Amino acid sequence: MTSPAMRVALLGAGRIGRLHARLLSELPGVELTISDTDPARAADLANEVGGRALDLEEAIDGAEALVIAAATDAHAALIRRGIARGIPTFCEKPLAGDLASTIAIAAEVAASGIPFQVGFQRRFDPGYAEARRLLASGELGTLYAFRLAGHDPAPPHEAYIPVSGGLFRDFSIHDFDVIRWLTGDEVAEVFAVGAVRGFEVFAKYGDVDTAVVTLTMADGAVGAMTVARHDPLGYDIRAELFGSRDSVSVGLGPHTPMRSVEPGVPPPAGPAWRDFLVRFEAAYRDEFAAFLRVARRELPSPCTAADGLAALRVAEAATLSLQQHRPVRIAEIAG
Repeated sequence: MTSPAMRVALLGAGRIGRLHARLLSELPGVELTISDTDPARAADLANEVGGRALDLEEAIDGAEALVIAAATDAHAALIRRGIARGIPTFCEKPLAGDLASTIAIAAEVAASGIPFQVGFQRRFDPGYAEARRLLASGELGTLYAFRLAGHDPAPPHEAYIPVSGGLFRDFSIHDFDVIRWLTGDEVAEVFAVGAVRGFEVFAKYGDVDTAVVTLTMADGAVGAMTVARHDPLGYDIRAELFGSRDSVSVGLGPHTPMRSVEPGVPPPAGPAWRDFLVRFEAAYRDEFAAFLRVARRELPSPCTAADGLAALRVAEAATLSLQQHRPVRIAEIAG
C-alpha cells in the first residue's frame, strides 16, 4: 500500500534551500510548502518546483515534517518550533550558532523524542559508505592512518566570513563528522595550524584561509586533514584510509581537481566538481529519502542531534588549538 503524501515544510529558500526544494519535490509522496523571510523568493521557488509558498506560521502549522535550511542564526528557534508541535525535523548544520546553544538544543531534541536528523550528507555518499563498510567488515584490516582533504574552489563573500564561525566550524565540521562515522570511533585530540595564504580579508576577522589539522582517534589511529578556501582547479573533497590489508580513497576519480606530473600519466578524464551542490547532489537526495522514513518512524535517525554536537566539539577543539598553538583534547571541550 502506498503511503499518503507527507506535508513537508521547507524553511529557507536560499542557495541550499533551492537544491533541497528541487530534490524534495522529486521524491514520491511529498507535498511541499516553502517559507522564507523574503516572501517573493519563496514564491519564485515554489513556482519552480510545483510547491506552495506560505508564511512561516502557516507552513509550520500545516506541516507533518520540517526541513530547516534557513540562516544559521534561525536554526535553534526553528528547531524549537518543531519540538513544540512534535513535528519530525531535519536541520542543516549547525544546530545553533555557538557551543553552549548547541548543547542546549541537542538536549531539548533528545528530551522531546521527536524524530530528528542533522544534515551531514556525506554519510549518504556511496564512496564514503563503501569505505565505512570495508573498515567495519575487517577487509581494510587495522586502520593505521587516514588523510582528509577539504578544498573549496573559491572563498565565500566577505559578509559571510564574520558569521561563519570560522574555517573549522563552517567547513571542516563535515570532515569531523564523517571520520567519526567512517571509523565508528571518536576523535580524542587535535592539533591545528593555519595561515592566511591568499585572501587577506580572512585576517580581518581573525580567521585563516588555509589549515592543516592532525587528529588522533580514541583507538590510536592518526590522521591529517588539509583545509583550503581556494582551489583553482575545483572542489576537492577526499578521504583516504590506510589499513593493514588495504588502502582506499573516497573522491579519487575523473573529477578530482588534481593532476599528476609523472611522465605518461594522463590528466583527469572529466571536469572537476564545481561545488558541493553538484558533488553531493545524489547524497542529498538519499539523505531526504532517509529523512522521510525517519519522519514516518520507520527508521531511526542516521544522524542525530548528538552527532551534530560531537562534530562541533571537534571543530571547537581545532579552533582552540589554532588560537593557542597547542594540541587540544576533545575532553577539554564542554558537552
